[in-house]
Amino acid sequence: MKNRIINVKGAEVTIATRHEQDYISLTDMVRNFDGGSALIEQWLKNKDTVLFLGVWEQLNNPGFNSLEFEGIKNEAGRNSFFLSAKKWIEATGAVGLHAKAGRYGGTYAHKDIAFEFGSWLSPEFKLYLIKEFQRLKDEESRATSLEWSFQRTLAKVNYKIHTDAIKERLIPPLLTPKQTSVIYASEADLLNVAMFGITAAQWRQANPDQSGNMRDAATLEQLVVLSNLESINAVLIHQGLAAPERLAQLNSIAITQMRSLVGISEIKQLSGPRANKGRA
Repeated sequence: MKNRIINVKGAEVTIATRHEQDYISLTDMVRNFDGGSALIEQWLKNKDTVLFLGVWEQLNNPGFNSLEFEGIKNEAGRNSFFLSAKKWIEATGAVGLHAKAGRYGGTYAHKDIAFEFGSWLSPEFKLYLIKEFQRLKDEESRATSLEWSFQRTLAKVNYKIHTDAIKERLIPPLLTPKQTSVIYASEADLLNVAMFGITAAQWRQANPDQSGNMRDAATLEQLVVLSNLESINAVLIHQGLAAPERLAQLNSIAITQMRSLVGISEIKQLSGPRANKGRA
């Protein structure tokens, strides 16, 4: 995430992201205060500050060097004691402070620590800092919510396009008179052609690397229609209809039923192993 800037009582304060956490520029915070950056080191040499930083690191930093911290804590409060952000980081492995070079450089602190520094600088300044920081987070939250809403809408549109394309492929092809006039080797192949437009042998030839048969690869909707076609075909045979006429009728029925089934969401909720699928 890019650096963000908030205006706190006329001071432009930079907020950077580090380890997915917000770090506020202490250098920017003191820009309009007498003493400037020297105030940061003045605050750091305060024993209460050292204690606060130590507790924060112990809570948030598994790699914190507690032994070095004890040495610094014992020195804090003496007239000769000096502590810079760089010295603190190098000695203890602290992550709450960060010394940054280059553009937007300076001393940065995790927001918890920056707010504590704000209290030391000026209670009024701290309150304005918190207010502006929260305003920024609210804006970012709204932007994220809008982006998420847009992505969800886009996903729905793409899903609709995708599922419609799949549905079109599920609809059996309308057979030509030439296809219906062919004498097929078995009733199973006749049903396969009515449903899929090809025989089992043609499917295996087109899908040599796929295990199972064409009915194993069928969707639940296709298997439902195939089951219906088997029952209807038995009735048509009993009525004495020739194979070409039966095939034409079965193909027309398959198309009609598949168009109905692909629009029913409830069938997607069916689960468990497919029973009695039949073999091509």
